[in-house]
Amino acid sequence: MFFDWAAQPFFTVVTTFIFGPYFVARLTADPVAAQTTWSNMATISSVIIAVLSPVLGSIADQSGARKPWIAFFAVIKIISLFCLWGAAPGSPVIYPVIFMILASISAEFSIVFNDSMMPRLVGNSDIGRLSNAAWGLGYLGGMIVLISVVALLAGNPQTGKTILGLTPLFGLDATRGEDARITGPISAVWYFLFILPMFFFTPDAPRGRPFGAAVRSGLNELATTLGELKRRRGISLFLLARMIYQDGVNGLLILGGTFAAGMFGWATIEIGIYGIILNVVAIFGCFAAGYVDRWLGSKITVVISLTMLLLAALGIISTGPGFTLFGFVPLSTVSSGGLFGTAAEKAYIAYGLLIGLAFGPVQASSRSYLARSVSLTEAGRYFGIYALSGRATSFMATLLFSLITFWSGSARLGMATLIVFLAGGLLLLLPTPYPADKVK
Repeated sequence: MFFDWAAQPFFTVVTTFIFGPYFVARLTADPVAAQTTWSNMATISSVIIAVLSPVLGSIADQSGARKPWIAFFAVIKIISLFCLWGAAPGSPVIYPVIFMILASISAEFSIVFNDSMMPRLVGNSDIGRLSNAAWGLGYLGGMIVLISVVALLAGNPQTGKTILGLTPLFGLDATRGEDARITGPISAVWYFLFILPMFFFTPDAPRGRPFGAAVRSGLNELATTLGELKRRRGISLFLLARMIYQDGVNGLLILGGTFAAGMFGWATIEIGIYGIILNVVAIFGCFAAGYVDRWLGSKITVVISLTMLLLAALGIISTGPGFTLFGFVPLSTVSSGGLFGTAAEKAYIAYGLLIGLAFGPVQASSRSYLARSVSLTEAGRYFGIYALSGRATSFMATLLFSLITFWSGSARLGMATLIVFLAGGLLLLLPTPYPADKVK
């Protein structure tokens, strides 16, 4: 569970709420082009993750121990995050893009190995609760870092003070983006410190074959597993459904904060407060979903979560300055002053609450759905394919966003493509058996 606590701040403060919106809104003078570049970065990362995750998972099944793999990718991730400090306004965007790609693929590969350890740790009936509780703990860790950044480090570009009226720690200059750039090193230090309990105290699988033999055997096993999927139609259908709906989930997480920054001109403080709200709700959503998962099962939990995400996505893309629900509900454009002063911003936050409740459980219960559907000896390669299913077409979501946004000049139309992925995955999931290996 501490692995999720350690890993989540990277996704919370770097990818979603602080560094990502900074990259789009302040690193360059062209927010639309920057948003396209950020989306392209996510696309490249997704392709690499999709191709290599099943291979690494299969090799891990043969080599046995997962911790050496996690340690290897931790080194790459930590170094890459420290290098984000160099992404000053006006500097070349290619370097933060490269470091974000390296950090993203290292983070996702580590998750494959960590997730494949889970079925060894608890009984089948407790897997859903463990998965959701760990995910909720991750959001709590991410929220603590996010609150710290907003309250102590993120200065208002006009006043130079944080939301608490304090001078930013370490003399950070918001006009130079230092309040956002510092999230890379902070996430790196947090990750290093809090993955240590997993290394010291969590039992690992026994060591298996030597590396060379594990690679050869793992590749053979992967080929066998891909052949098995033709016969294990339940698992195949689940992975296909998850491949599609996870694209929509990833799109909301990667692009939601940057979309708000572009539409409302939110700076680090506004984005940070929005992220805190979502994370508070997400913690509650994950712990509640743990009990729903145990009571009704992982499939029902995922279906409920996807329905909520669909409603939230429709609300977000239907909202703009002066309206929501595609203009059927006009809103006042007069700002009341302070944070989220317009009615449209308040509506955006209301839709964001649905995302906060659902985006943790949809991922945590998907993880437990698969864990209940495979054996211990095949967990590594199937969680590798699971990572593939989460990334194989995720470049389609971000690529479609980029193409539609570039073609139309409207990020709202680009965001609308996420509806297709969320709805399509939900429709495929409905006839999937539970557990996925169950024979009807």
